[in-house]
Amino acid sequence: MRVGAMAENVFETMGLMAGMVPTPFVDTVPTVGLARTVMVATRLGIFEALAAGPAGAAEVAVRCGTDARATGKLLNALSGADYVRPDGDGRFALSPASRKWLLRDSPQSLYQHTLFLFVVQGWVEHYEEFVRTGRPVDMHQGMKDAEWALYQGAMRELATFTAQEVALRAPVPGGARDMLDIGGSHGFYSVSICRRRPTLRATVLDLPEAVRHAAPILAREEMGDRVVHRAADAVTADLGTNAFDFVFIGNLLHHFDAETNRDLTRRITRALRPGGVFAAFEVLRPRVPQAVGQMEILADLFFAVTSKSGTWSAEEIAGWQRDAGLVPQRARRMLTAPGFGLQAARKPRG
Repeated sequence: MRVGAMAENVFETMGLMAGMVPTPFVDTVPTVGLARTVMVATRLGIFEALAAGPAGAAEVAVRCGTDARATGKLLNALSGADYVRPDGDGRFALSPASRKWLLRDSPQSLYQHTLFLFVVQGWVEHYEEFVRTGRPVDMHQGMKDAEWALYQGAMRELATFTAQEVALRAPVPGGARDMLDIGGSHGFYSVSICRRRPTLRATVLDLPEAVRHAAPILAREEMGDRVVHRAADAVTADLGTNAFDFVFIGNLLHHFDAETNRDLTRRITRALRPGGVFAAFEVLRPRVPQAVGQMEILADLFFAVTSKSGTWSAEEIAGWQRDAGLVPQRARRMLTAPGFGLQAARKPRG
């Protein structure tokens, strides 16, 4: 998947083919403006104000406590990207996409994730400093309490789109009883996996700050004592010995450097029972940048800036698993999350 210059008519197509379109301008100015437009509209409640039906700029401004003229400008900008649709009488209605993705109570809502982008924007501003010095921003150390709460909600919203496929395709051993979900915060991956396997129970291990704000999110799933939290740091926590049949890590390895991941994989191997499986769900870095879409490569830079690492390839993760004594399987690519995959490995019996 890509963002950037996309022709809307034959003349623009010809301009792109002839190299006459200033693509650096198109890749930067409109995309920065559009992102901020959607973020601000979400925070001000513009989409919620239109949830009940079409309204004019003045009426939306009253509902949101904003300036009528400026609100009209914002609504016009949103209409240009089909987030709202003008009806010809000075009123605006939500587009199907906005109703699905940006209303707070929609089952597929990205409301909290969109608000969390205000936090992400601060991290992105460190790109230049990172390239000059090599020093990343430790996102987990710098967040305030309110940002931790927003972060957990945002991650739960994103999990909505992938958790069912992960639950379906995760190689959970037959008859598995105990699962460890490392860095699982909101617990939705564990919930989805356990719902497909009635005999399975899961422990979700994450930082105390994450657990504090993720606990109410997990409670809404009404999984009782089948999915429970454990507050601890995965880097230093004792994971036990022969304690679990299945260990799952989702979107965590990209925060750690290679040696930390090697050590974590060794401790996971010790925690697995014979025949148990360790599965890592990650955006997988390709061998060459041209092998995948634009989003996957941009993710590698983003996570390098915001943690200590960046994305890892399936081969690198499999190498840590093999070195720890596990038998890696072939990576399983995700349909619901392009660029993501499950890299699993089994602990030998005996």
